[in-house]
Amino acid sequence: MSNPQFAELLNNPQLLRAITELGYTSATQVQEKAIPLAIEGKNLLVQSKTGSGKTAAFLLPSISRILTEVSSSPLSTRILILTPTRELARQIVKSAQELLRFTTIRVGMICGGEELKYQKALLRKNPEIIVATPGRLAEHIAHKSTDFSGLEILILDEADRMMDMGLHEDLIKIVAQCSSKKQTLLFSATLEQKNLRQLIQDVMGDNKAEKIVVDDAPNPIEHKMVLSDGNPHKNKLLLASLQNNPHQKAIVFANTRARVDELNQLLRQHEYAVSLLHGDITQDERKKALDRFRDSKTTVLVATDVAARGLDIDAVELVINIDMAYSGDEYLHRVGRTGRAGQSGLAISFVTAKDWNLTKGIERYLGIHMETMQIPGFTAVYKGPEKVKASGKAVGIKKKTTEKPKVPEKKVKDRLRDKKNVGKRRQASTVTIENQNPDGFAPPKKKLVKKLDQLGDTE
Repeated sequence: MSNPQFAELLNNPQLLRAITELGYTSATQVQEKAIPLAIEGKNLLVQSKTGSGKTAAFLLPSISRILTEVSSSPLSTRILILTPTRELARQIVKSAQELLRFTTIRVGMICGGEELKYQKALLRKNPEIIVATPGRLAEHIAHKSTDFSGLEILILDEADRMMDMGLHEDLIKIVAQCSSKKQTLLFSATLEQKNLRQLIQDVMGDNKAEKIVVDDAPNPIEHKMVLSDGNPHKNKLLLASLQNNPHQKAIVFANTRARVDELNQLLRQHEYAVSLLHGDITQDERKKALDRFRDSKTTVLVATDVAARGLDIDAVELVINIDMAYSGDEYLHRVGRTGRAGQSGLAISFVTAKDWNLTKGIERYLGIHMETMQIPGFTAVYKGPEKVKASGKAVGIKKKTTEKPKVPEKKVKDRLRDKKNVGKRRQASTVTIENQNPDGFAPPKKKLVKKLDQLGDTE
């Protein structure tokens, strides 16, 4: 069964014209299910994976509603979209502006990395749509520079990620400032996360919400691992992997900022066009790096996990985990940058001896299998564990406890002389100021005094 055309889901000519010029043809599964219910004004809880088209699934019906309905509060924001990262916020703003090109609706972005005074000036202009990260928006609420009293639609994108980042309190502060009559749309990769269920209760309250679970087919990603012997060997494997796998764009993930800087220098030395992304660069540098990579001015992006969630970049065929991710969720977020929108992708992970058990744990957690591959000329000395458990993890070697021979205790002779005066403290000196000689010295001992008296008598 083919997916419906957007003209079957929407009736706004301005939106349909923008969709046509953008080259969108048919709706994805999540768009087909969410758009009609959202246009009706129902609250939604949507579970859908990254790359399924969920951004359009909440933007299209929300924009359609504010285009056809008159605002009851002209000075208030009409749509508020909360998202975990600046990168994702920037992408949502870009998508919204493309859809609004034939309207007069304005979009504003409120994220960290920019001065508050400029953002306050933006808020005073009353844009109909605001895309924000919770932390920075909570600051503006504390400064009373926002007005959500007439908010019509609240959208929480990547809600599970926001909870992972510890943004629950900021989200509750923001929701408390919003109109109680608002429509709420919550999108997440999972709805079963424990702390997410608490957020849903806090956000929705007693209001009913329609639940949509989109069971999309898994992204066609090929998972492979290459055994390695450490960072110098990994560097050689990285260069060989990039050379052996033709690609328009590739993302290389490392676990530390220092390692990202090191790989950036290595790839530049080998004449690769590289963009760099980690927490130490400025907001302007981050934006330039992503724009250059998105526009194919660079072909390799070296990044920490800060870039693993929310990036929507076309034609990423290759993801290389030069350092294994610390968890299954982080691995999934990394490799989710490839194989998007039904396209195939390749994820290669370099695994050392200390990474083996972590890798097998990730495989079991995600229900995937990483095929072991070798790169000719760069075979590792490490061949994997000699013995493995049913789980695939290495069998640990129990340390033999060598008991030290007991040394017989030496018997100490019990003597009476050792018991004498035990515990008796030395008596304090009886010398006082009164019985001191005028010269400051203590008086002579009795025997010496007696002898002196005898000498005096003989004289």
